[in-house]
Amino acid sequence: MKMKSYVLLSVCILFWGSNFVFGAILVKQFSPMLLSAIRLTFTSFFLIGYAWFSKNSVRLQRADWMLLIPLGFIGTLANQTAFFTGMKTVDGTTASLILSLAPITTAILASLFLREPLTKRVAAGAIIAVLGVYCVVGIGKPFQITAGMWLIFIAMLTFSVSIIMMRKLIERVDPISATMYSTVIGCGMQIIAASMVEQVSGIWRVPLWAWLLAIATALMMQGVCGLLWNRQIKEIGAAKAAIFLNLQPFVAMIVGFALLGTPVTWPQIGGSVLIIFGVMVATEMLPKRGTQFFARPSKRENVSS
Repeated sequence: MKMKSYVLLSVCILFWGSNFVFGAILVKQFSPMLLSAIRLTFTSFFLIGYAWFSKNSVRLQRADWMLLIPLGFIGTLANQTAFFTGMKTVDGTTASLILSLAPITTAILASLFLREPLTKRVAAGAIIAVLGVYCVVGIGKPFQITAGMWLIFIAMLTFSVSIIMMRKLIERVDPISATMYSTVIGCGMQIIAASMVEQVSGIWRVPLWAWLLAIATALMMQGVCGLLWNRQIKEIGAAKAAIFLNLQPFVAMIVGFALLGTPVTWPQIGGSVLIIFGVMVATEMLPKRGTQFFARPSKRENVSS
């Protein structure tokens, strides 16, 4: 069961890692808050339709709303606004480096608020993966903190907090309903905020290909992957799931090379190996010391009948 969760989480990271590249392309066509509002609108319609046809929507209690409203504000409005505004001035690989702090941040928050154990294995895997991230996006490049980097840091922090809040919410509400309600609430907040600070009339001058890319990425990266991610959080816990976020720089590097021709260096390749190794350590996908891959046959099995 864990291996299935790990595969599904890896699929989510494959799409989310690509989001850095697609996001950098889309913010050149849309203003950041309008782009977020448009994507969230299509995501909300998808999730409402999915919940309706699967008959998974539930009636919420007052205690659920006490989590959903802050979750919509923190996990959607604040997160999406900070991310897309930051992507106006920060390249995809640098953004992925900052967001790679999310696993450690989530693990610490999970140990504080969810009482999930912060094991040595998880901590070691996170440190190894972060070292790999540094190799991918940090070696040989000048480092200077900018306003865009602070916005991406806020996006990382709000994402980590939203994972903890979602983990708490799905203790009482199924993941599909929790994802749908939190997204719809956040979408409403985003639309109101965007209409107050952005010129809406400008979106009709955006080319058709940009609209199609925005809709496609919304449905896959926020809709389908959001459902998969929240369901797996319930299965394996917030801290372990967050470790997979370290794979995002590796994916961003590959997609950037494939679509934008961004060069790939040997330190980046070595760092990618460290990232994958760190994830395997933290999620216990590597065998523990003393585990035999091929068990020796017992004496009974060697006796011919």
